[in-house]
Amino acid sequence: STNDRARRCAAEGPGPLPLLIVADRQTAGRGRRDNHWWTGTGGLACSLLIEAAQFGLRRSRSPLVALAAAVAVVDTVQPLLGSQRVGIHWPNDVFVDGRKLAGILVEVLSKRLYVVGIGINTNNRLSDAPPELRRTAATLLDLTGTRHDHTEVLSTLLGHLRDELCLLESSSERVSQRANQICLQHGNPLTIQTGKQTTSGRCMGIGTSGELLLETARGRQEFFSGVLVHQR
Repeated sequence: STNDRARRCAAEGPGPLPLLIVADRQTAGRGRRDNHWWTGTGGLACSLLIEAAQFGLRRSRSPLVALAAAVAVVDTVQPLLGSQRVGIHWPNDVFVDGRKLAGILVEVLSKRLYVVGIGINTNNRLSDAPPELRRTAATLLDLTGTRHDHTEVLSTLLGHLRDELCLLESSSERVSQRANQICLQHGNPLTIQTGKQTTSGRCMGIGTSGELLLETARGRQEFFSGVLVHQR
């Protein structure tokens, strides 16, 4: 896992930051809540270890970091996919035409360090994926029939990510507004689990602080964290 490697570097003293860790294959890729993340041969996995002070990141804006990364991924892959619709599934996934193309895992460490982990299915194929993923995942290679240069993808991604992280200091609402605009869950029925409680409602988008907005039987509710247990 590139995130695990970034955490070890942080513990050992990483030296000058930001620090980028890249892998074409992971044997222990992780998603949120220790879910497994498949990085098939040819996929792209990277983690960026950053210091909050470098981007003026306040702890109150931590929920927006994952959305900023997701926006950066969307802006990176959309030009490669033409008219195919790419967007965000709150809180940390990028989907294209109903299938998951990329995932984000942000971890907040001590000493105000952040690990921003990003996995994109680039040059891997679904035919090599575990059977349970073949109906729900997507790869750039399968969608476009073209292999994509990882150096170019990374360079574009890091440029977009830098811009979005800088906006969190000066105009965080621009990040949340952009995330809301490309959120693919608008109007969909969702069920979110927080602890032992589940809440169902209709998605009303993403709020100014990165929260998920649900219109429920008890009125509109806001969720800054949680697990989506049902979505379509």
